[in-house]
Amino acid sequence: MAIGEVFLGACVAVLLERLASRELLKFLSPLGIDAQMKKWRGKLWMIQAVLTDAENKQTRNEAVKKWLNDLQDLAYDLDDLVDKLNTEAVQRKLMETDEKGTSQVQKLLSTFSNNFSDFISERGINSELEEINDRLEDLSQQISMISLVRSSDKTEKRLQLTSVVEESEVYGREKDKEDILKKLLEVESSDSPVSVIPIVGMGGVGKTTLAQLVYNDDRLKVEFDLMAWACVSDEFDAFRIAKIILEAVFSGSCDYTDLNMLQVKLKESLSKKRFLVVLDDVWNEKYGDWDILRRPFLAGKPGSKIIVTTRNEKVAKIMSRIPAYHLKVLSDNDALSLLAQHSLGTKTFDVQSDLREIGKSVVRRCKNLPLAVKSLGGLLRTKASPKEWEGVLNSEIWIAEEKSEILPALKLSYHYLPPELKQCFAYCAIFPKDYEFDKSQLVYLWMAEGFLNQSQEERLMEELGNDYFDELLIRSFFQKSSADTSRFVMHDLINDLAMCVSGNKCLSLDGMLNDNLRNKISEKVCHLSFISRHYESYYRISSVSSSQSLRTFLTLSIYDRFSSINRFFLSQRFLFDVVPKLYCLRELSLSGYQIYELPSSIGD
Repeated sequence: MAIGEVFLGACVAVLLERLASRELLKFLSPLGIDAQMKKWRGKLWMIQAVLTDAENKQTRNEAVKKWLNDLQDLAYDLDDLVDKLNTEAVQRKLMETDEKGTSQVQKLLSTFSNNFSDFISERGINSELEEINDRLEDLSQQISMISLVRSSDKTEKRLQLTSVVEESEVYGREKDKEDILKKLLEVESSDSPVSVIPIVGMGGVGKTTLAQLVYNDDRLKVEFDLMAWACVSDEFDAFRIAKIILEAVFSGSCDYTDLNMLQVKLKESLSKKRFLVVLDDVWNEKYGDWDILRRPFLAGKPGSKIIVTTRNEKVAKIMSRIPAYHLKVLSDNDALSLLAQHSLGTKTFDVQSDLREIGKSVVRRCKNLPLAVKSLGGLLRTKASPKEWEGVLNSEIWIAEEKSEILPALKLSYHYLPPELKQCFAYCAIFPKDYEFDKSQLVYLWMAEGFLNQSQEERLMEELGNDYFDELLIRSFFQKSSADTSRFVMHDLINDLAMCVSGNKCLSLDGMLNDNLRNKISEKVCHLSFISRHYESYYRISSVSSSQSLRTFLTLSIYDRFSSINRFFLSQRFLFDVVPKLYCLRELSLSGYQIYELPSSIGD
């Protein structure tokens, strides 16, 4: 799996902030370590500048891929080291309290050395500092050796979609099309002459396809005087968009180079005319940009409409007061027909019935997402036998960027997340597919991991976490469970995306695994979860002791109302032999188990 530059960028950004902590530098200053921290920050700044280039080259260059892997390992180890130093610094600060509370605090912290330099030597911090320094120096020197260069944050330019569509190859969107047409044709009483109709949905669900179907409907040609289509994409350029619309209106090119002149001409062209404009694939969340773009549209005749397609409900709310139209995935039958169309060139599997059952499995694994179904259908066009189809079904091609368009399309949504949300989302790879999670539980996990920006001290962390969660929800990373609207779930391919960007740091073990886990858990895993079983054996989970960097040990309970057994039991041996060895844990959840005794060392 590719390691996302954007995820590493977020990790490095957090490290840069933590290394600049005044409290930490104050405690390290007498030992001269603060100077080393400042030097590390300089090297991290240099590394951060070339991450985009490394991301673009990693699929073609094994040396770059290894460099990114080594950088991710270093980022976690450095974060653990800073955490140790910060913890000691806080405890030292507590010991410096006023005389009234000094005796009690000193009793509680009597196990800690009075001399900070003793702490450094006794805990082996010196050797850790040297090792981190050597690794960081090595990674910095490799930048020139593997030819990484400073690059901008812009993503690769994507192919822009047009208004052209082959309606006979679209399935399951008849009702959606009629719903949007109804909104376009109905007469509204509004203060504004133009209404904006947003279509919102996750990447690959078919928003553009729906807009194409509507745009090409013959009924609109008699309702609107002018029609224009503009693909906005990730670069919101008011000049470019206005120029595209003006050229569509005049059916020719225009030579304006000034936005003011362009907008004046566009306003004249739209004045007292009923128009329909489609703004496809909008990402920009700045109201000011939209306010500038929309001004010429206000000259239109009442009843004019603008269709906006976006993955982000926040964009929809900025651009329109009308509730967004949320587009869902296809039904099972429509998804299967779509697969047949793109893999066999037919509407059904009647011609090759031996492939129908495998096709159903492919559709199920796509979770009926049109982009995934079409992408896999295209890959299967050259495969004729059931055995070849099985090979695709069981391969990792679903999340291979160089072989499929699925992940790049979804990854674009991740790229445009604010840095603080990238880590929060990547952490969600800890949840198994189809697991229904609780909002407050996830927020508390983020809090324990330190993902919530503590610089906003005027707000409770729970409030900030709720905001982060809601942001991911409106950006279509999460969706409400159909079984329980108080819980949430990720689409399987969004879960794949989370696993991709988190690299090998998150691992979710399901409850059906056999007892041979020792070879399945990498030493580099930092966050681990598994579905609890009624009787949890020591051997099945004892292998986590090999992951000394483990930060999260999370048991996930799935309540079965049809089961007569709803109590879970955990081996005491695991609690006393394994848990005390996991020194880096930030989250330990044994929820749902019947536990009668905990080791006294658990507080360490």
